[in-house]
Amino acid sequence: MPNQPQTAHADESFLLEIAELIVTAVNLETPPADVDPDAPLFGEGLGLDSIDILEISLVLSKQYGIQLRSDSSDNVSIFSSLRNLANHVAQHRTK
Repeated sequence: MPNQPQTAHADESFLLEIAELIVTAVNLETPPADVDPDAPLFGEGLGLDSIDILEISLVLSKQYGIQLRSDSSDNVSIFSSLRNLANHVAQHRTK
């Protein structure tokens, strides 16, 4: 059986780190520790919009060296929750 690549998953401290970046990037009044890792980032969850996502993408790119393309069909999944975003960053980070 061929070796499967390891899939990185974000632990609780990394989830909090990403939550802190999100809160800072878009000036949320929600404390990072209160961000539900499984709640939607858009709409009913944190209520982020496309401009917020651009700001977050820029911060993540600078902080972790990941490239997020605005035209990627994966963005809906990547930005669907804090947990999905943190897992994506953990898997693709270069710093």
